[in-house]
Amino acid sequence: MGEDSVRPTGADVASFLAADAAASDETLVTVDAVLTEALPGASRRLWRGTFWGGTEQSIVGYGDIVQARPRGGDVEWFLIGLARQKQHVSLYVNAAEGREYLARTYVARLAARPGAVKAGAAVLTFTDARALDLGVLADLARHAARLQSSTSPVSARAQSGDQPRRNLG
Repeated sequence: MGEDSVRPTGADVASFLAADAAASDETLVTVDAVLTEALPGASRRLWRGTFWGGTEQSIVGYGDIVQARPRGGDVEWFLIGLARQKQHVSLYVNAAEGREYLARTYVARLAARPGAVKAGAAVLTFTDARALDLGVLADLARHAARLQSSTSPVSARAQSGDQPRRNLG
């Protein structure tokens, strides 16, 4: 990873969330509360830097994992990440069951109304917390944590060249 890539910081997550709520709305605070409760004992850190594609990002990351890459070295990453974008909120879910990322398997159940949540491979996007079924969000987080805690580093690499490995600490 380059010097300016996204990395964990020592910044205070609560202060970041409060500043975001003051500037926008309570979406990140609401989603953070659900994720924090659903992932007891998981790390919760603010990550900052230049994300793939060149955008500057601030991401609240929950749970530490090591992401195996098909080319190049492994990277330290988060199990779930929460970030505000210009037009939406992104929820990065770095967990897969078999070869299917959980973001894709949960998108329809997670949406409080049809079409309110969109899914990429390992990302969900939505406009605000009202778009989400918060109970399903908690289920998604717990499912991701179960998958990570049951996946050994060896089996994760064998299943998929870019599937995350465990370490929620």
